[in-house]
Amino acid sequence: MYHDKLDKFPEGFLWGAASAAYQIEGGWDVDGKGPSIWDQFTKIPGKTFQGTNGDIAVDHYHRYKEDVRLMAEMGLKAYRFSVAWSRILPSGKGEVNEKGLLFYENLIDELKRYDIEPVLTLYHWDIPQALQDEYQGWESREVIDDFDHYARILFERFKDKVKYWVSFNEQNVFTALGYRWEAHPPNIADVKRMFEANHIINLANAKAINSFHELVPNGMIGPSFGYGPMYSLDCEPNNVLAALNGEEFQNHWWLDVYVNGKYPKVTFKQLEKLGVAPSIKDGDLELLQSAKPDFLGVNYYHGGTVRANEIEFPLQESEADLEKDFQATDPYLMQPKEEQAQSPEKRMFANVSNPHLEKTKWGWEIDPIGIRIALRRLQNRYHLPMMVTENGLGAYDHLTEQRTIEDDYRINYLKEHIVEIQKALTDGVELLGYCAWSFTDLLSWLNGYQKRYGFVYIDRDEQDEKELERIPKKSYYWYKKLIETNGNLVD
Repeated sequence: MYHDKLDKFPEGFLWGAASAAYQIEGGWDVDGKGPSIWDQFTKIPGKTFQGTNGDIAVDHYHRYKEDVRLMAEMGLKAYRFSVAWSRILPSGKGEVNEKGLLFYENLIDELKRYDIEPVLTLYHWDIPQALQDEYQGWESREVIDDFDHYARILFERFKDKVKYWVSFNEQNVFTALGYRWEAHPPNIADVKRMFEANHIINLANAKAINSFHELVPNGMIGPSFGYGPMYSLDCEPNNVLAALNGEEFQNHWWLDVYVNGKYPKVTFKQLEKLGVAPSIKDGDLELLQSAKPDFLGVNYYHGGTVRANEIEFPLQESEADLEKDFQATDPYLMQPKEEQAQSPEKRMFANVSNPHLEKTKWGWEIDPIGIRIALRRLQNRYHLPMMVTENGLGAYDHLTEQRTIEDDYRINYLKEHIVEIQKALTDGVELLGYCAWSFTDLLSWLNGYQKRYGFVYIDRDEQDEKELERIPKKSYYWYKKLIETNGNLVD
């Protein structure tokens, strides 16, 4: 769709940045906090780069005022952060840890002092270890009430201070990496258990959303989904069918439940044939259909390209260059393990490299147009306002002798994506805001501190926290100017 002139970003558009508790806070056992599954998982030898963990991370817990001041100097309009469940309820249930609640209240108050809109994420991958030990966490239906209890504590405490809430972050990612690929906690490789846990999380999400609408009638809540549009390698009909399969299996499987309370019929039937479909009990579908999100959070990094499945259409010698180099930390690109007979996607599609796209230093495809495609597909299918809750570039940043970070590559990446977002707005997409990932550098889950995303450089490495000095990068000043002009893409 061609436009002679692009619409301006609306007044009040939330230009923001994002983070996650385990990746930035540190203070893993202070002021009454209990351990999460990440506190234990990162201590398993070989699971993370050079054994890195979030015990200290970038010490946001003790330095939040400094970080918020930098946000204010940047002109940030919104800041998305997550709450560590085990900081509020050290055992996942029971007595509230007031010191944990007070930390987040102080953070929210500091943000609001500078007119920065807090966007609070209830769950960003760190269920309390106590619940994992007691009943296997997300595999037990007992967690539904425990999560709702935790959520209601936050709703009651912050209902007059926080308007925008995210229920779950990237459910498609943490279920796949945690329950299928043994790459995240709880370190399981079982397709059936993954789909069972995923269904229970859907129920927990629905119950929490209903509680939110009861307690926070003037707020907005929705899940943040790691969305990547699926492309057909070409217009050969079998490849087009594979892309349809991929879109449903990788995206609609979650989003249809979030918005409509229903699983896609075609995918569900395939999972039933393989014996890995989730167990649906009386009342489950009624609960799912009773909960309606107010918006969708969209985390966008890249999509995927597919061809017809290799069972019917084996990869030819001439197609060898299409084979992907899959990373163990990227569920969007995962291939089924050959020993797993219950691999649904083997029958549906085969992932291939997109010959039209460049890649980051970490092997992720760079596809700015994909974010416009993503927003258009989501708008047309789900008819909800959206917020881009993550989008950014992980890179090897280098501190110069002048103690600057010349990250023009990040500026170019963000600029190209924001142009496409503006085109999507001009197309007719309803968008509340854009939160880049991330505000500061942070612990990149399995990849330590070498993979940097932030506007603010944190002077530390895997083995040495140094002074944890905060140094704004070139991209910090570029984004500051972007915000000042409400999206006018100045150099």
